[in-house]
Amino acid sequence: MASSTKETNVTLATATPSRQGIAANPALLAASAIAVIAAATLAGAWFFQLVLDIRPCPLCLEQRYAYYLALPLSAFLAYFASRGAPRQVLMAGFVILLLATLANAWLGGYHAGVEWQFWPGPTDCSGPLVDFGKAGNLLEQLDKVKVVRCDEVQWRFLGLSLAGYNVLISLAMAAIALWGFVASAKRV
Repeated sequence: MASSTKETNVTLATATPSRQGIAANPALLAASAIAVIAAATLAGAWFFQLVLDIRPCPLCLEQRYAYYLALPLSAFLAYFASRGAPRQVLMAGFVILLLATLANAWLGGYHAGVEWQFWPGPTDCSGPLVDFGKAGNLLEQLDKVKVVRCDEVQWRFLGLSLAGYNVLISLAMAAIALWGFVASAKRV
């Protein structure tokens, strides 16, 4: 009977380290989740652009900047979290991610409002198009250029445009960044 007790103790002691990993490190989990979401979102944006030929407007391109920041920063945070980086470093990284994703959610909301005609958009990609006539070779070339407008929706699913989905994705990433920040702040 004494040998079975020792085996149980050994089994429990051995099982504990294997349960630790990404689930035991909330900062690592949060940073990894943000990296995966940012990569998937960028891949989706490029798929829409390159495969489905839904060309991005200037506001669409600006909304990608947050993902271009979030992907490498969250990957570095995940690496540092797995190596036991100081909590101040992790907290600073999550604050940057939180601010970037909240700003991107605001930009996506602004863009969605432009698409719904709630407010005017930037003059370079919305509003009336001026007809300059057909004079000159330059104007003939400009006639062939497809202008991608910020105030016209090219694709909707369940009533939301890509800008609307960007708001939801950015808010989800902001919530994960906030969770990562709080978990890092509580770390001993």
